[in-house]
Formats: sequence, C-alpha cells, structure tokens
Amino acid sequence: MQAYEKEYERMTAALSMEMMGYYKDDPRRIQHFIKVHSLARLIGLGEGLDERQQFALESAALVHDIGIKRAEEKYGRCDGKLQEQEGPGEADKMLEALGYDAAVRERICYLVGHHHTYRGITGADYQILVEADFLVNLYEDQSDAPAVKSVYEKIFVTKTGKEIFRRMYGGMLQ
Repeated sequence: MQAYEKEYERMTAALSMEMMGYYKDDPRRIQHFIKVHSLARLIGLGEGLDERQQFALESAALVHDIGIKRAEEKYGRCDGKLQEQEGPGEADKMLEALGYDAAVRERICYLVGHHHTYRGITGADYQILVEADFLVNLYEDQSDAPAVKSVYEKIFVTKTGKEIFRRMYGGMLQ
C-alpha cells in the first residue's frame, strides 16, 4: 500500500470517529452515514476512481448530513435544502481540524452542499454520493415500489450503483 493510501485510510478513520462524536447518542444518524460511506466506497472502487477522488468521496459520504444538526437547532427542521445550506461550514471546520488540505476540503464541502441537488450532477464522486445516499434512504424510508422504480430510472447512472440497486431492490423494479 502506498504511503498516501495509508494516510487517506487513517484520515477517513479519524473522520468517522469525529462524526460519531458529533452525533453522540444518535445511533440512527451514525448508522446512516456509516451505511452511506460503505456503499459510496464500494461504488467508487467499482467505478475505478483515483485515490484522491476516492478519498474525497468517502470523506464526503461520512459528513454529507452534517448540516442536519445545525439546521434543526436553527430552524427546527432539516429538509434537504437546509442540510445543503448548513452542512458545508460545519464540515469544513471538522475537516480543517483533522488536517485535510484546502483543495480536498473544498470538494467535500461542495458535495455536502449539493447532495440533495439532482440536476446538473458533475463528477463521478458527486454521482456516487447521491446514489449511495439513495440506496440507504430508500430502505430507511421504507419506500414503496413506484418510488423505488422512479429513483432507479431518474437517478442511477453508474454501472456499480445500478448493480447494487438491482441486488437490493430488483424485485421492486418489475
């Protein structure tokens, strides 16, 4: 393993622990970002992202919903647009404290600030984050077959994401 890959893994592990502290005593939110991270990692590896893009994707998957807590505190709700509004600043503070460089932080914050925006997706990391979040949300929200089918047809683009989707929800696509 290359030295930078080992460093990326160390930083991703540190970010995971930091996020668990951020959402202390909220197992639902902790389990959500862990599941999104796991699926984003799997899709990113399947799609052949380079190490730096994979690192940014995995980090973004861990912090993608960091804006929920602040939105709930400020507005009493946490819809997707408020998450996108409140998330980047919170993420940037955490990432900077953990030693992430500015360019990587900028991309992660962009992804956090757009992960509920499904038009104009630019970059494989953005597409993969959206797909991983949907894979988890469809299950957690107990979505019905029409919703599942619609998401598959409108959102999923990557070969790996589509394969995972069909393995999870294939029976609902008929």
